[in-house]
Parts: sequence; structure tokens; C-alpha cells
Amino acid sequence: MHKSHKKIGFWPVLALVTGSQISSGVFILPTTLAPFGVYTFLGWILSGLGAISLAYVFGQLCSRYPETGGPHVYVQKAFGPSAAFFVGWTYWLISWISTTVVFAACVGYLRPILGIDSAISYFMIQLLLLIAVTAINLRNAHMVGRAEFFLTILKFIPLIALPLLILPYYNIANLIISSEVATLPLHTLLSRIVLITFWGFIGLESATAPAGLVQNPQRTIPLALIIGTSCVALLYLFNSISIMGAVPGHLLATSAAPYVDAAQAALGGNWGIWIAIISSIVCLSTLNAWTLTSGQIAYGLGKAGLFPEFFCRETKEGAPWWGLIISGLGVTPLLAMLSTKSLHEQVAAIIDVSVISFLLVYLSCCLALLTLSRKEHCSLPTLAITAIAALFCMWIISQATLTTMMVSALFTVSGIPFYFLFKRRQANQLTTKS
Repeated sequence: MHKSHKKIGFWPVLALVTGSQISSGVFILPTTLAPFGVYTFLGWILSGLGAISLAYVFGQLCSRYPETGGPHVYVQKAFGPSAAFFVGWTYWLISWISTTVVFAACVGYLRPILGIDSAISYFMIQLLLLIAVTAINLRNAHMVGRAEFFLTILKFIPLIALPLLILPYYNIANLIISSEVATLPLHTLLSRIVLITFWGFIGLESATAPAGLVQNPQRTIPLALIIGTSCVALLYLFNSISIMGAVPGHLLATSAAPYVDAAQAALGGNWGIWIAIISSIVCLSTLNAWTLTSGQIAYGLGKAGLFPEFFCRETKEGAPWWGLIISGLGVTPLLAMLSTKSLHEQVAAIIDVSVISFLLVYLSCCLALLTLSRKEHCSLPTLAITAIAALFCMWIISQATLTTMMVSALFTVSGIPFYFLFKRRQANQLTTKS
């Protein structure tokens, strides 16, 4: 049980759901999606429906098992501790590895304003940001929830205002399908778009990780998951329509800052500074949400006896400091390695692997709910939506390259030595006690 007496309510949880999903992707993905033209909108709709179905699955699981930790809790109920360890290990590992993209984007957008002209300076600012976000999360979840709510409000305003301003300049002629994808079959075309766009929904389950810190989690979390993910899907679709309609596809495909180019093409003037600030606010909110989630994942695994007990140790304010510190230390060398690459290269190096790794965790949770439904009463609509969510995960995973699949599998396989080491330690402790 957490020491913190202050529980977070619906609005901070809703902010956590939306803040975890809306990140650098909303500003980066228009460039990646430009070659697909008008088909992009159908891809966003499919991704959104898949994300909403997954949000429903996690809401159902959390309402039944409102425990801190997230996915591993549900997998343990259905398949036992060994499967739970590897799902939890993968989820924890990829939760902080994926944040390197957001750190890179957050500082990258501010690079021209801050005058960053060297890899060392770039890395040092990222490191300072990492320390600041970790320090906030080392306080308590109540403070983090308030910070996340404030940051989410800040980023929703520009993400609605900017598309509205440029919407009058919409030109459907800009939505040209490039020759390189025009010859692809429709199902292949859509699967590629969905694989890209689903990056924008990664983190939809994050509100389940700190369930023990939430007021009335059985009701609060499912409601926040459905409403939050639906809002995110609509926001993405709205932004994509506006940005892609304001800039010709061939220019958007090579843009380093699509929102800046869209604003300048429609409104004129120098909008670079404002867009950079907006982008950084979006990324900062996501960093805050994912740092909280990463610490709570490790805490939940420790409480379940799947991680060493020291992960359960907390600060006086109730923050699980071991998980937060180790996650931060793990991110640091990745930031150093990627600091010499361009923003596009940094995103490309991690995004595909992250999406597939998260989807493997999501699929495990869908299968867990289907398995548990045989022991507990589960309505037909719940079974149908869960089956749809599972098929959606399998569809996207099947579109990944063999290399991406192998790298994603390495995250899970890397837990094998730690699993046997921890099991041996547990056995020795039992032997000593007996």
C-alpha cells in the first residue's frame, strides 16, 4: 500500500491518459504519412478504433483488478507468475526506452531557440530535463497528477487552435498519393499506415499502472481510458486533416517541422518559435506521464513478488524511488548514443520496435481477459470487443519486418537471466527461513 494519503481523481487520470498518448508523434507523423495522401485519414480511423477497443479491454481488466502495476497484474491472474514476469519486464523496459524519442523531440524542437550547436550541449540539456522530470516524480503522485493536468490543458489549446486557424486554407489537391505507394494493394497500404499511426496511441493503458493511487479506480480508470482515448483519436484526425491539407504532399514528406511549414504556408510570418514551444509542451507532458508510469510498473512488480523487494521502497511522500532512479539511469546512455543523430533518425531507430513491443504486451492482456472470462461472468459485448482488440494487435504485429520482430523479442529475452537470478534468490531466502 502506498504511503501517500492523497489519491488522484478523474481529471488528473484523464490528463494522464491523454498526456501519455499525445507526444512528439502528433508533430512528427504528418511527415511520415504524407506519401499516403487521403488514405491517411482512413488509417487514423482504423488506429483510433483499435486504440479505443484496447482502452475498453484495459478498463475492463482494471475494474476487476484495480492493483498498481498494470499489464503484469492481469497476465498473472490468467497465466501465472512466470508469464507475468516477462510481460512486466518487457513493459517496464520499453516504457523508459521509448521515452528517449520524446526527450529527443522535446529538446530538438527548442534547438534553434536555445542555440544548441553541438552534440554535447544537446545531450546535457536532455540530461537536465531528465533530472527535472524525475525530481518531480520523486515527490508524490498527487503533485504529478496536478502537473500533468496543467500540462495537458496547455497542449490541448494550441493543438486545437492551430488546426482551426489553418483549416480555411485547406486544399484537397495537396493530398496526393506518392508513386511509391500508389501501386500497393489497399490492405497493404492501410496496414502500413496503421503501423505508423498507432505510435500516437502508445501509452493508452498508462492510467492502469498507478491504480492503487486513484480514487475509486474501478470506475475512474475505465471512464478515463475510454473518454481520453476517444478524444486523442479525434484530435489526431483533426490535426492530420488540417496539416496535410495546408502543405503539398511532396513538401510535407521532406519537412523537418511540418507544423511550422503548415502555419507559415497558411498564415505567413515567423511561426517557428511558437510551434517549437508548443511542441516542447506536448513532449514535456508525455515525459511526465511516462516517468510516473515507469516507476509504478516497477513498484507493482515488486509488490507482486516478481521483482526484488527493494523496488517497493518509497520516499516519505510515497514515490517508488528505486524504479524511478533505475529508469532514469537506463535512459541516460540511450540519450548519449542518439544525441549525434538527427531527430528523424532518432525516431526511426526506436518507433517501430516500440510499437511492436507494446502491442505484444497489449495482446497478452487481451488474451488474459479472454482467459479470465471463462472463470468469471463476462458479457457478450465485452468478449466481442476483446476479440476485436486481439485481432487488431495481431494484424499490426504481422505487418512488422522480421528484423523489427527479432529486436522486439530481445526486450523480452533479455529478462531471462534476471528471472532465473531472482528465482534462485527467492529459493535461497526460503531455504534460510526454513
